[in-house]
Amino acid sequence: MTALLLHPWDVAPRCYYLPIERNSMFRKPVVALSLVISTLAGTGAGTAVWAQTPSPAPPAATPSVVERTAKGPTARNFQVGVYLNVQPDCTSGTLPALRMVTPPANGTVSIKRGKVSATNYKQCLALEVPGFIAFYQSKADFVGSDEVTIEVKYPAGRTEVQRIRIDVGGSGGGVPAGPKAPAGQKI
Repeated sequence: MTALLLHPWDVAPRCYYLPIERNSMFRKPVVALSLVISTLAGTGAGTAVWAQTPSPAPPAATPSVVERTAKGPTARNFQVGVYLNVQPDCTSGTLPALRMVTPPANGTVSIKRGKVSATNYKQCLALEVPGFIAFYQSKADFVGSDEVTIEVKYPAGRTEVQRIRIDVGGSGGGVPAGPKAPAGQKI
C-alpha cells in the first residue's frame, strides 16, 4: 500500500516576481511550490513541482474612434486639433503621445506645442495648461476634401484614434468645425 506523507517542512514556497508589462516598475508575484512525495511502501521516492503562473493580461482596450471635421483655406496653415491632459485639480498632466496613422494625401500636418487657456472647462473655472496643437496645410492648388488619422495615447492607457476630414478651399476660417468651445474659452 502506498501513502502520501507531507510534512510542513516538505513544502517550500518560493516567490518569483515577473514584470506585468514591458518596462514596468510594478511587478506581480508568481508563487511556486515544490512538494516532496515519499512512499511508505519502500518502492522509492518521487518529486513533483507545481508552479502557479500569472493569468494572461487582459487584451488591450480597443481604441475609441472619433470622427471629426475641420475647414480651412487652400495653402494656409489652420488648426485641426488640440491635445491636452487636464487633471481633476485643473493642473496639467503628462501630454498624450501623438502618432500619424494615415497622412493626408493633399497636404501636411504639423504639431506645435503651445499654452491653452480656457474658462469653464469641465470643473475648472479657469486654467492655462500646455498642449499640442495640430495644424494642416494643403498643397497650393488643392481644393476639396482631405483626411488624416491621428492616434492619441493618453498616459492613463486610454487610446483614441481620430479621423479628421478636412474641407479645403476658398478663404474659410481656421476654426475646426465640430463641438463648440464654452463661452470665454480661448484656444
